[in-house]
Amino acid sequence: MAVRAIRGATRLTQDSADEMAEAVVELVAEMISGNELDDDSLISVIFTATPDLRCAFPAAAARRMGLTDVPLMCAQELDVPGAMARVVRVMMHADTDRSRAQIWHPYLRGTDALRGDPGSDR
Repeated sequence: MAVRAIRGATRLTQDSADEMAEAVVELVAEMISGNELDDDSLISVIFTATPDLRCAFPAAAARRMGLTDVPLMCAQELDVPGAMARVVRVMMHADTDRSRAQIWHPYLRGTDALRGDPGSDR
């Protein structure tokens, strides 16, 4: 078993707490199910949000979906001119038997352009 980092991102259409919760739950669930993980295999999760998202903490949605004993942290993305707006990024650390090549990094709701390589969106 190895520790792997799993990346993902999603985009909101507006700065809305309801949409933040929906998008984060969707992304985290995809990261877990798409990589055949369970809550016990999760080590930690780091969330970042672009500066234009101020409605809610992304980690709060993960707590509400049941990740109550996993360390979670939120941070703000750099405010880079021309960067994609209203984006939440996730870096999840997990114990898994999958190789690096077998890890699926989901980029949802139009964020696949952030990844820049094939295979980021199923």
